[in-house]
Amino acid sequence: MNAAPAAVATAAVFIWLGMVLAISFLETPLKFRAPGVDIPIGLGIGRIVFRTLNRIEIALALVALATIAVGRPTGSVAALTAAILVILAGQLIAIRPQLNRRTDRVLTGQHPPRSSMHLYYVGLEAAKVLTLAALGICLLVAD
Repeated sequence: MNAAPAAVATAAVFIWLGMVLAISFLETPLKFRAPGVDIPIGLGIGRIVFRTLNRIEIALALVALATIAVGRPTGSVAALTAAILVILAGQLIAIRPQLNRRTDRVLTGQHPPRSSMHLYYVGLEAAKVLTLAALGICLLVAD
């Protein structure tokens, strides 16, 4: 892959990876342990944080995709890029709307039954972390 596009893509991928790790696996679980943060407050905060994270993820994905596309990627870089885009699309199109509807219900005082969608989202977050790390490493070593 060409050096300049690879450098930009590598930066975008590792920034994206750091944001997902910091928010999904650090901030999110810790906020519910803070004094005075109950489920509705935590969900309200989480909705704002994840909406912003997802917008930044889309921007970073577009930067990575554009620079990878013009940089003549290797097969592994192309495959990992496609995988990241599928994971992100799955989260944003298939899972987030369902989580948002459940959050709406909780925020209006309802007590909906537990949903497996949260587990699917976490599973995709873990897959995204691993795929972003693999993509970043492949970009670092790409010719």
